[in-house]
Amino acid sequence: MKPYTWQVRVYYEDTDAGGVVYYANYLRFMERARTEWLRALGVEQDRLMQDRNVLFAVRSVQIEYKRPARFNDALSVTVEPVATRPASLSIRQAIMHDQDEALLFAQADVNVVCLQADSFAPQPIPKDLLKEIERAC
Repeated sequence: MKPYTWQVRVYYEDTDAGGVVYYANYLRFMERARTEWLRALGVEQDRLMQDRNVLFAVRSVQIEYKRPARFNDALSVTVEPVATRPASLSIRQAIMHDQDEALLFAQADVNVVCLQADSFAPQPIPKDLLKEIERAC
């Protein structure tokens, strides 16, 4: 299955003194893409927390920066679930130029864990959501 793709433009506020995207902002772009991916699956995270006491948190990230993105670049951020476990997801993400996928700016492997919103204790991913995610794998 093709990875989910979300577009974003680099704003001046995303850049550092050198005129390139500040390294931590690549993580922000990836976080937003994961949120939009869930939304595309019909999952609103605020409703998930309020109605089902479920939230997701990043447990680990392994990121590799390939080349700098600059002010006004149009980016494509991908989300590709690669493995599921009862209470966690492994997701591969990439940030590339939206007109030329060969221009890769960053890529990451992200591990996301499912938690109880009130206690932050790990819990299984709800079965209906897990089915939707596994369809995307």
